[in-house]
Amino acid sequence: MDLLVELEASLQERRRVIADHDWRDRDPAAHLDALRGVSEKIASISAGLGPAAAPKLRHFLDNCSYDKALTLLAGEVPAAGACGR
Repeated sequence: MDLLVELEASLQERRRVIADHDWRDRDPAAHLDALRGVSEKIASISAGLGPAAAPKLRHFLDNCSYDKALTLLAGEVPAAGACGR
């Protein structure tokens, strides 16, 4: 799978895990484990992109601005000054 496609899927999965409040309330440990797992996957993919990654994408990933990175990968332009981690 292309790394950017895998990155986008992982960022979307992270967003889904965070949004699942029922799971978080029902089983906080499992929810945290899932969040940790997808975050580690994002970090691994990010490292695999290397220095050839687009500078703005690299900036967003290095600063854990994952919503901005997802927006950029979707072909949209993140709003200047928007807070989105």
